[in-house]
Amino acid sequence: MPDQNDHAGLAALSICEALLLAMNDHKLLPEHEIIGVLRDAATTHENVTGPEAEMHQAVAALINGIIAGGNSVRRP
Repeated sequence: MPDQNDHAGLAALSICEALLLAMNDHKLLPEHEIIGVLRDAATTHENVTGPEAEMHQAVAALINGIIAGGNSVRRP
């Protein structure tokens, strides 16, 4: 059963994706820059070590899935 943190995380993800789409739509950031932002975020999580590394690996996998799925850029 989802808890409050799950809801907050999903809300934050939705808001961020909407912002990335809006920035691309309004030509504030080109697609390659948006992908770069996402890759930087994924890399940050991939490099975490220690007791919370497994959670960070899951976050990195989610971000990499967003990149692969093209969810944060509108592709013709």
